[in-house]
Amino acid sequence: MPPVTAVTVDCVDVAYPNSPAVLQDVHLTVPVGEHVAVIGRSGCGKSTLLHLIGGLLSPDHGSVTVLSDPAGTADTADSARLNHCALMPQGDSLLPWFSVRDNVAVPLRNRGVGRRAARARAAEVLAWCGLEHHARRRPDQLSGGMRQRAALARALLAGKPVLLADEPLGALDAITRAEIQDWLHTVLSEPPTDSAHGAATTMIMVTHDVDEALLLSHRVVLLADGRVRQTWPGWFGRRGDRPREDVLADPDFAAARSDLLRELAGGGQ
Repeated sequence: MPPVTAVTVDCVDVAYPNSPAVLQDVHLTVPVGEHVAVIGRSGCGKSTLLHLIGGLLSPDHGSVTVLSDPAGTADTADSARLNHCALMPQGDSLLPWFSVRDNVAVPLRNRGVGRRAARARAAEVLAWCGLEHHARRRPDQLSGGMRQRAALARALLAGKPVLLADEPLGALDAITRAEIQDWLHTVLSEPPTDSAHGAATTMIMVTHDVDEALLLSHRVVLLADGRVRQTWPGWFGRRGDRPREDVLADPDFAAARSDLLRELAGGGQ
């Protein structure tokens, strides 16, 4: 049977040299198919948590497993987690000297897929993202929203079951950000069925935007002082087909937003 738990973070501590502990006794379990948003003030360890899950860092204490990673050395465990996760970093990180199509094809080329085949599969996912007419353009010829869609297409085409998104929409203006949030909600609700598109079934997203956290997640986690302080139910799956404005005006949504903002202002204590 396939694993029912995608990510397990157990008793994890992380400290950087000559600095206080970044993460302390962190526990987090994410079932397969769940979308989790991690919020918290700057410097509370959100990005560090993503890097741990993605295999870019090793914990000083405790363990991190992704889809039942095999036991072994720290390097082996990190590599196993890296193989399961696609990271969408802050900004879009598109390579300016590549076309949009070749940027999206990078994960396939890194796995040894031939140039023609990689481009063909990139063209498929770009069409799904509504960017088929921009495939030959350079990133600097796209709007911010288009660049973010291209970056997401690249992350999905990596074919990893876990998507780690670190402030993926943070560089966008408010209007474009709202538009891409709606688009991403649709993407996550109805991922492509073609396995070539590699849609992730599990997502962990770091964001400073409380509305974004609620709209795009099943569960919102507050990180404060290096610890998971509280969790709230998100609204992913509860929104249905309602327009964004109707959801934001819903009294229950407004109450949840106020609660999260209050806890953020109080440091999560």
